[in-house]
Amino acid sequence: MLMKEYRICMPLTVDEYRIGQLYTISKHSCEQSGGGEGVEVVKNEPDIHPQYGPGQLTEKRIYLNSKLPSWAKAFVPRLFYVTEKAWNFYPYTITEYSVSYLPKFSIRIETRFENNNGNNSNVFGDKPTPPESVSFLDILNDPIPEKHYKESEDLSHWQSSKTGRGPLEKSWREDHNPIMCSYKRVQCSFEVYGFQTKTEEFIHRNIRDILLVGHRQAVAWTDEWHGLSLEDVREYERTMQEKTNSKIKGPATASRPFISRSISVTDERSLKKMGVTTLAMSDPACSVPPSPIRLNSTPE
Repeated sequence: MLMKEYRICMPLTVDEYRIGQLYTISKHSCEQSGGGEGVEVVKNEPDIHPQYGPGQLTEKRIYLNSKLPSWAKAFVPRLFYVTEKAWNFYPYTITEYSVSYLPKFSIRIETRFENNNGNNSNVFGDKPTPPESVSFLDILNDPIPEKHYKESEDLSHWQSSKTGRGPLEKSWREDHNPIMCSYKRVQCSFEVYGFQTKTEEFIHRNIRDILLVGHRQAVAWTDEWHGLSLEDVREYERTMQEKTNSKIKGPATASRPFISRSISVTDERSLKKMGVTTLAMSDPACSVPPSPIRLNSTPE
């Protein structure tokens, strides 16, 4: 099991980012969907939790087989999806990822947003994350994969006409006002002999890239979402959800066979050799998780 805490600062306030986060997730999901792959929104509805109060529950299916590394394709069925369940009690969120036929695979992400530059060493209130497990991600200076680079999202050139902010300079985290930090405690586990270390490291590399790209976009798209009300952005979310789901269920998916309740015999045998007990493909019942037990564990 590999745990890390990521801290990502942005030139925004926590209240502003509440709108920016919802807008960015919806737009990015739509951009990344098509050809039968991408993000399908299964559920998105208000929710009330006894500890965290009113919030939003979302469930998504992420189809991404073609994006897997070659070593993973050797034992992953040709057609599969990852289930994402998120409980948004802003400024605190919980996100969990699972693959139904791999019970030993899981990702749990806890996130807290605060108006500071990432200097809170115990933001989750239980115990500080060991310094060697904390990673500061800089949306301006840290490199991202070339395939994700867009000049329009380069924050060294970005300038917001609505807020007058930007472009960002190299030492922006030291003196920018406003500034906020997204603290993400990520716990990933893939307890399969021979694959655990490689898989968990691969997951964290991808999480790092996703966080950098997503938070860069939230800032670069400021003028698109700044000034929207929560009702406005929820309406935008509904509109983009329809577009995104239509891309997943469009003509390109017509040839995709129905995903049965169990994986193929060949794949099942391969997994059993690695000590993995297969499960039914049906999704587990959706329920709000119990109060976090702080397993040193955040997409969103």
